Amino acid sequence: MKLLVTGGAGFIGSCFVRTALAEGWARKIVNFDKLTYAGNLENVAPVAEHPGYRFVEADICDGDAVEKALREEQPDAIVHFAAESHVDRSIHSPAPAIQTNFNGTFTLLEAARRLAIARFIHVSTDEVYGSIEPPHEADENYPVRASSPYSASKAGSDLLALSYYTTYKLNVTVTRASNNYGPYQFPEKLIPLMISNALEDKPLPVYGDGQQVRDWLYVEDHCRAIKAALDKGGAGEIYNIGGNCSLPNLEVVRRILEATGKPQSLIARVTDRPGHDRRYALTNRKLTRETGWEPRVDFERGLRDTVEWYRCNQTWVERIKSGEYRRFYELNYSQRSV
Repeated sequence: MKLLVTGGAGFIGSCFVRTALAEGWARKIVNFDKLTYAGNLENVAPVAEHPGYRFVEADICDGDAVEKALREEQPDAIVHFAAESHVDRSIHSPAPAIQTNFNGTFTLLEAARRLAIARFIHVSTDEVYGSIEPPHEADENYPVRASSPYSASKAGSDLLALSYYTTYKLNVTVTRASNNYGPYQFPEKLIPLMISNALEDKPLPVYGDGQQVRDWLYVEDHCRAIKAALDKGGAGEIYNIGGNCSLPNLEVVRRILEATGKPQSLIARVTDRPGHDRRYALTNRKLTRETGWEPRVDFERGLRDTVEWYRCNQTWVERIKSGEYRRFYELNYSQRSV
């Protein structure tokens, strides 16, 4: 199988690229990535010389570049990871999320339709369901109630992708995953930010009371789930992907401090962000029933391995945490102290 992977230099996309080539999921992967602040070719350095790997630096909103790559490579499937994925960034500046997540997805779908690409996997998020009161969990038929510009842009792109199945019979499958964590994650998301700050003995900023609940999914488990959806998922179907591990953010931060051997006094409460969803919760039952996929890595092991990776890759972290990262960190947290 030959795959075109968008956003393959980002956190989840690069894990998929590395794993797919290592496990022989594909004979060739074309990594189509704009290399924004979160895209990093170091993430795919382990496969850069692989004979089945090609990198194309381009924007998914550039229709000519998308069509050129598809015509040259004629992939069996597109696996679409590329997205502006940080909620806080979308709150400060919504336009990039709308442009990339919605318009970029439209550009890809149009090219796939015109060139009759056989398969299209659209990678989305559980955030499209919005906040869910306990004890309820979202299945794939749960109403979409996006709360942020980011989640709204993803909800819109989900619906657009599914419309291409209904209208044009494009073989589209949508996946919606819970919060990912693991090696190579840009340190603006909760777990890598807290690990990085803890290792540097810096304060760990926790929004509000820290009781926002998230389900945690190890990134390699997510990539295996996408492979399962690619191989066995139905056209026009949605599949939730979760790690079966719901925890309050404050508990996650405390576990990170324990894993790094740092004091709980490093926790710094900051004012909550606007529209912060209280609880995400979803069920994997459909994906498990139809493909046999289940998460393999429990949170204790996954967090331990992630902390160790960041501890052993401080040079990577230092390079990432310069420039754009530092500017946004100051923008987002400097005025939030309580």
